[in-house]
Amino acid sequence: MAGSIPASATASVPASRPRVGPWQEVWRRYRKHRLAVVSGVILLTLILGVLLGPLVWTLPIDEIDFSARLQGPSWEHPLGTDDLGQDLLARILYGGRISLAVGFAAMLVAVVVGVVVGALAGMSGPRGDAALMWVTDLFLALPQLPLLLLIIYLFRDSLKEVVGPEVGVFILIVAVIGGFRWMPVARLVRAQFLSLREKEFVEAARALGASRTRLVVRHILPNALGPVIVAATIDVAAAILAESTLSFLGLGFPPDIPTWGRLLFDAKDHLDFSPHWALFPGLAIFLTVLSINYVGDGLRDALDPRRVQ
Repeated sequence: MAGSIPASATASVPASRPRVGPWQEVWRRYRKHRLAVVSGVILLTLILGVLLGPLVWTLPIDEIDFSARLQGPSWEHPLGTDDLGQDLLARILYGGRISLAVGFAAMLVAVVVGVVVGALAGMSGPRGDAALMWVTDLFLALPQLPLLLLIIYLFRDSLKEVVGPEVGVFILIVAVIGGFRWMPVARLVRAQFLSLREKEFVEAARALGASRTRLVVRHILPNALGPVIVAATIDVAAAILAESTLSFLGLGFPPDIPTWGRLLFDAKDHLDFSPHWALFPGLAIFLTVLSINYVGDGLRDALDPRRVQ
């Protein structure tokens, strides 16, 4: 037939491939990192456990039973008890909420401050850039742990009187840890801004009359968020470790608030005959930090456009 198309010609036309969005491509790359996927499952399980666990395991965290003191794991107390007979599972689930909340809140403080400082340095002139980087280098040179201990020791009692013991210590720890973790984010964002502001799409937007604020918010900052997300995961792990360190040194939350670090501090004198008291909080910290680090590695590989997978 004159107007017909040969079957061989139609068979040689390849079928159109479905369009894959940028976040679908990120997820595809992330799934190839098996340790990151397993770590994401572990981290999600830990988060759901500390959030929903107290609704299932309703034993009070401050119920004292001297007849059950320093008992090992059993059906009645799956993770054992402490020196007052208090259930460790209930205390670990309750303390996990505070430890994770400190980690994520301090990460938000560090990321927000770091992004603002890095963006200002990347879009400023030579003098502004040099001044902001001088401040950043100054904070990087400060000894962090001694300053953390000094600031918390000086201002802990005054904040307790204003907003209460638990909220006051939470605000102080988050502000101090976040205030000493923004510098790597700032340097990373500055480097991204210095590179991206010379790209063709930014020059095109500038030629079309886009303001500096629009250039930053709509064009540069979204393309610089990949490394920031990776840095944020590292900051969560670092903040959890910092809070645990402060609690272990006795300068964190009050003794009646069982964070993971506080549980380790209380268990340090009973390691010889009650190792379970320190084992389970330490295992929770270890799994949380390790899984967050592997999730960060997976996000780094998935968000790197130079990696061909």
